Amino acid sequence: MKALYSILFFMLATLLVIGQQKNTTPAMNKGNAKLKTGAFPVGVKTLHDFTVKDINGKSFDLASLKGKKVLVVNVASKCGLTPQYEDLQTLYERYGEKNFVVIGFPANNFNGQEPGTNKEIKEFCTVNYGVTFPMMDKISVKGNDQAPLYKWLTQKSENGVLDQEVTWNFQKFMVDEQGRLVDVVLPRESPLSEKIVQWITGG
Repeated sequence: MKALYSILFFMLATLLVIGQQKNTTPAMNKGNAKLKTGAFPVGVKTLHDFTVKDINGKSFDLASLKGKKVLVVNVASKCGLTPQYEDLQTLYERYGEKNFVVIGFPANNFNGQEPGTNKEIKEFCTVNYGVTFPMMDKISVKGNDQAPLYKWLTQKSENGVLDQEVTWNFQKFMVDEQGRLVDVVLPRESPLSEKIVQWITGG
């Protein structure tokens, strides 16, 4: 009789275990589905997929910035917003050790306000604003000759996040440590704005 009770108990315990597995498996699958749904769009490029030239004409692989938050800014030497160079440099000096970097792209798309050569631009921003953050090759940030990087920055079909054309000099694109576009700050807003500082510091 005891043997019969033991067999029945064993069978009952086995059925309970099987029942629990059936109940928990769908829930786990649902959880995984949510993770996949909330992931960054498959196939969308990141900042790290691009290689550009720096202001000295050397190749600059943006994949070298993996693990850093990046503020991408189109700059100009003869604009009313040119003094923002100083704030960009302050931002770079203040948070450069917190896995953050500013990269500047000179562009002459707005009223011819960046007419200089790379050599002239480098001298101007170094002498007048003490710029030490990475400066890149002069490019076009809009129009038919728009640089591939800026096509990615400005079109949701490319970056998977938002459409935002460049409206003027010193527009600031915020890119996270994985190279994904996060947000944009329009030209007149200071590089030292609360929005940018909180993004860098995680505040």
